[in-house]
Amino acid sequence: MTTDVVILAAGKGTRMRSALPKVLQPLAGKPLLAHVLGTARALPGGARIHVVVGFAADAVRSSFAQDDDLLWHQQAQQLGTGDAVRHALPALQDASRVLVLCGDVPLLRAETLSRFLENTPADALGLCTGNLAEPEGYGRIVRGPDGEVLGIREERDCSADERTLREVNLGIMLLPAHRLADWLARLQASNAQGEYYLTDLVAFARSDAVAVHGFRLPQPEEALGVNDPVQLAMAERLYQRWQVESLQRAGLRCADPARLDLRGELQFGADCWIDPNVIIEGKVRLGDRVRIGAGAILRDCEIADDAEILPYSLLEDARIGSAARIGPFARIRPGSEIGARAHVGNFVETKKVVLGEGSKANHLSYLGDAEIGSGVNIGAGVITCNYDGVHKHRTQIGDDVFVGSDTQLVAPVVVGAGATIGAGSTITRAVPEGGLTLSRSPQKSVPHWQGPKKSCTP
Repeated sequence: MTTDVVILAAGKGTRMRSALPKVLQPLAGKPLLAHVLGTARALPGGARIHVVVGFAADAVRSSFAQDDDLLWHQQAQQLGTGDAVRHALPALQDASRVLVLCGDVPLLRAETLSRFLENTPADALGLCTGNLAEPEGYGRIVRGPDGEVLGIREERDCSADERTLREVNLGIMLLPAHRLADWLARLQASNAQGEYYLTDLVAFARSDAVAVHGFRLPQPEEALGVNDPVQLAMAERLYQRWQVESLQRAGLRCADPARLDLRGELQFGADCWIDPNVIIEGKVRLGDRVRIGAGAILRDCEIADDAEILPYSLLEDARIGSAARIGPFARIRPGSEIGARAHVGNFVETKKVVLGEGSKANHLSYLGDAEIGSGVNIGAGVITCNYDGVHKHRTQIGDDVFVGSDTQLVAPVVVGAGATIGAGSTITRAVPEGGLTLSRSPQKSVPHWQGPKKSCTP
């Protein structure tokens, strides 16, 4: 049995009050639609995925230009969910069943949908429902005395009694494909909005003696729809809570799980510790016994065993060696490789730097486009002057070099192993191994000097 997935992503999202289409609003660093696509791809059987777009269709398509497994359909006028599926109908003829999802419902888990597919008989109409304490905004499930689903009433069309119902339609339907053309042709826009509701297919199924199978979600929050910034924030917090709980069950230690934001993938070893307000983006891998301090941001990093990232440090596309210490307030930019037991301290910035084993840059320095050996001491205020206004140039520093504070290394330049550079020097030529190199203007004192005085004249 083949199942095609149709994702409805045509709406504008007026209540978001944003120029960005609703399905491109970010949740955990990815568009809402990206979450739904990820769930659809994780379903068993390799379902074909159709996306119906409408408002800002070009922007939505371009955001997923690399996704060559998607079949796109355009709904020129947003005339309701039934009309949206109608636009995808010609491409659905080879399917056995059609699973309809919403592009603004990002929290659904593939495991939940898999159970829904398994529990819905082949020729039945399936729909996901849930009991909500506050059902406002959702269509209500209307059942008969025997509990059988009779229909779905959109909230704007509900009677006063129907508005009191707590079981709601969660917008997820499973439809027998061979009946879909007939049912969609019978839709009428005889409702308050003048739209073609996909939910009217429930009544058609009943009139055709097709079973209607209601599947109650154990966690109806999975089907939380996002219609405004408040709901987007609610979805974000739910997503983060579930992600962090999963990490904790796998052994991650968090000082405050509610204040860890995961906007990508996190792999970690044993006994890792994360303090509050840490943000993980992209793909981050931690070794064993790694400690991440408060307020740190890690983006596409690899951090080896026993390393420590001190508070408020930003690491991007970097590799940190074992037992290294970064921060606090350090910025490790892309292309940086920090060696084992190396230290990068407060207000130090690195970019495309290899910092060797045991080397230290503890204070207020910029190290860009440099290869620095092992056992090197970089003093406070040291700068590798790597940019001439057009090109970037590299600095090479050998092992066991001591670079004094407030030194400028004007690249391209090579510093030999074991050299010492005196504080306050500007180095423009190669520094030989060993010995002392410095460049300083003669110091001069002016006796009895008095500085200018302020005038008392108003």
